[in-house]
Amino acid sequence: MRFLKKGDKKKENPDKQIKPHPDLKVISGSEISGKRQQRPAQQTTPQQQAPQQNITLPNIKYKIAVASGKGGVGKSTVATNLAISLAQVGAKVGLMDADAYGPSIPTMMGIQENPKTSPERKLIPLVRHDIKLMSIGFMVPEEQAMIWRGPMLHSAIRQFLSDVDWGELDYLIIDLPPGTGDVALTLSQAIPLTGAVIVTTPQDVALADVRRGVAMFERLGVPILGIIENMSYFRCPHCNEKTEIFKADGGKKTSERFGVSFLGEIPLDAEVCTAGDLGVPIVAGHPDSHQAEAFSDVASALDQVLKESGDEDELTIL
Repeated sequence: MRFLKKGDKKKENPDKQIKPHPDLKVISGSEISGKRQQRPAQQTTPQQQAPQQNITLPNIKYKIAVASGKGGVGKSTVATNLAISLAQVGAKVGLMDADAYGPSIPTMMGIQENPKTSPERKLIPLVRHDIKLMSIGFMVPEEQAMIWRGPMLHSAIRQFLSDVDWGELDYLIIDLPPGTGDVALTLSQAIPLTGAVIVTTPQDVALADVRRGVAMFERLGVPILGIIENMSYFRCPHCNEKTEIFKADGGKKTSERFGVSFLGEIPLDAEVCTAGDLGVPIVAGHPDSHQAEAFSDVASALDQVLKESGDEDELTIL
């Protein structure tokens, strides 16, 4: 191994160069740097800049963001099994992986392919378990680190909405990255979201982040459809006894505090994790299990909230 000295140039290995999908048109870091160097001295304020036109997606009935205030609460697992549960009752469902830094959907759905392009130059979603899928994980090699600035995330999210042939859908489930950041802001500005579902666990530290997530969507003008408590309890496979490992009713009490629906509890179970790692989510692989039943109950509760709200514009914003 030789260390570079001052003035040396690093040689590129052509065998290790990344070849991204030809129709992924996100801007590169060098383009961002170049634009910064060419900026005039007099800058316009954000209020002076013309806002980008919203993407309407008229063929998609419900656009639902699945979010969490922090990582590690099983948000992607919930989003994936929720999408499959909705499809199992006859709905047309799409699942968009908006987590550019840690795309989990390709692994959980057991598919690693490159999307094809239609004659109209639209990306064609991959399909697995009757779900239309799109993820940045389909577009770049698995080992590549996505070191992207905000403008690049903004470009990718808008392309996944406007340049993907989603067709007619009853639900587009959008798996957001954890926390409160650029992607949620971009998404809320790009399309008229029906609302957001927040995933949490029963611990106080997770519930505190739920409050931050609710506050973020409040500022963005996005309705909260409900809260889902994941890893809520453990059911013994031998005696069927139910045990609250962390605490009881944290998610339910939080939903009551904010006056939003509590969509249900998902058990803590190794089978759910194993199924996701194998690429066959528990709802698809074991539809008669009590774990799959819990996800199905959450999907039914969400559907009921949407039916009771009527027009998506009539949903109450916190």
